[in-house]
Amino acid sequence: MSQPIDIAVVGATGTVGETLVQILEECQFPVGALHLLASMESAGSSVTYKGRNVRVREVDAFDFSQVKLVFFAAGPAVTRSFVARAQAAGCSIIDLSGALPADQAPAVVPEANAAVLVGLKAPVQVHSPSSAAVALAVTLAPLKHLLDLERVHVTACMAISAQGREAVGELARQTAELLNARPLEPRFFDRQVAFNVLAQVGANDAEGHGVLERRLVNELRELLGLPLLKISVTCVQVPVFFGDSYSVSVHSRKAVDLAAVNAALEAAESVELVDGDDYPTPVGDAVGQDVVYVGRVRSGIDEAEQLNLWLTTDNVRKGAALNAVQVAQLLIKDLA
Repeated sequence: MSQPIDIAVVGATGTVGETLVQILEECQFPVGALHLLASMESAGSSVTYKGRNVRVREVDAFDFSQVKLVFFAAGPAVTRSFVARAQAAGCSIIDLSGALPADQAPAVVPEANAAVLVGLKAPVQVHSPSSAAVALAVTLAPLKHLLDLERVHVTACMAISAQGREAVGELARQTAELLNARPLEPRFFDRQVAFNVLAQVGANDAEGHGVLERRLVNELRELLGLPLLKISVTCVQVPVFFGDSYSVSVHSRKAVDLAAVNAALEAAESVELVDGDDYPTPVGDAVGQDVVYVGRVRSGIDEAEQLNLWLTTDNVRKGAALNAVQVAQLLIKDLA
């Protein structure tokens, strides 16, 4: 058994941070001392771990030399503010924020590209990618050798929880106001999100692409080892608290063998294939689960080279927290 490892979780009071702590307990990760860290506003609260309430401390005052491994589970600005201190203290780092460039912290999804960890020496610095990239990599990696991938089109229906507790509270508040026939005043979002669909997630750049859309393209190319793969993405904000869903269209340079695709998905790690006339949904299937559900597997109406898929997964659990812990499990032997 691996020796216990002292760990810090930065962003421990967020939706991802709390779930990460929960998964560390569930998978019996060899945690020595557990340090839960957050901003000054959240310091003093507590998170439950192994039946006890662990007090959250202010990250500004933390001495990173007390730990060997740090999970950065807050936003990019927080990672950029404290990563140098963690590096100077000799900590291995798993960043969930996307703040670190790929040449400094390779993206890792164990089901897709665990081999990139081979040969890395502690302290290690890696990146647990966006929940969208995790879901797509888990699904497409086992198909990569079956399909001569030419391009991928993705419409990502993003859950509110991807934007944090404040966004979850905003959807709940808007829903209550509308159901009680009260006037609606948007706060976190710039317009009504309850019972509505927003055509973008966050702000767009000068070319009309969102930060998350560009991040997904770059991460998926890296995870699949296909730097020239053509990928188009549209991220859509839907009024769902937890669970992302994706409509995916894959174009191959050769005709798609549906029987082989289904067999590969059936055998793939962390994939649950829903076949026949059924299909998966976030609420009915994905939330609280550790897999990516795949359904509506079909070829194109007019193109034998086209494969269409529907994916859904728990964005906070499988897409973020669990992937980060799985990466840490692969690193244990080098950290102990």
